[in-house]
Amino acid sequence: MRNVTYSMAMSLDGYVTGPDGGIDWGDPSEEVFRFSIEEIRGVGVHLMGRRLYETMLYWETAAKDPGLGAAEREWTTLWNPLPKVVFSHTLTAVEGSARLASGGLAEEIARLREEPGEGDIAIGGATLAAEAAALGLIDEYRIRVNPVLLGGGTPFFDRHERRVNLELVETRTFGSGVVFLRHRVVR
Repeated sequence: MRNVTYSMAMSLDGYVTGPDGGIDWGDPSEEVFRFSIEEIRGVGVHLMGRRLYETMLYWETAAKDPGLGAAEREWTTLWNPLPKVVFSHTLTAVEGSARLASGGLAEEIARLREEPGEGDIAIGGATLAAEAAALGLIDEYRIRVNPVLLGGGTPFFDRHERRVNLELVETRTFGSGVVFLRHRVVR
């Protein structure tokens, strides 16, 4: 059965966006970007909410940019064909290899877990991930902690009171000071 993973960058004080909704504080280093490329190789399908989908639309046409670097080109070759499921109450159509969710989050994940296929079921976007966490559907948390304090914004972890026991599986420190933490949910 395929694992559901939640992987995003966060600030040291636990936010995935700043108070203004911005993500310009994240580490743009080549080393961290290459790590993200390797991580996406292990994904079989990516679930996302509308805001993340709209942010990631950039990559649908990025390959046409002559100024795009080798790492960004490699990302587009992996990201663009990757199946994506978008959860939205407002979108009526999506582009590329994306499709709109036909059911609720729990139903979509259950169906994807049963389908044959390789790779994790990645979930992106703090709001959608919070819903998956509340339903007990996340198997792994993969966090790139950036050395910055934002003081507010969208939290990585939902603030509902509940306990989730985790087992540390992997850590890695990058030259930029970003620390990667991978935890498996203990059931």
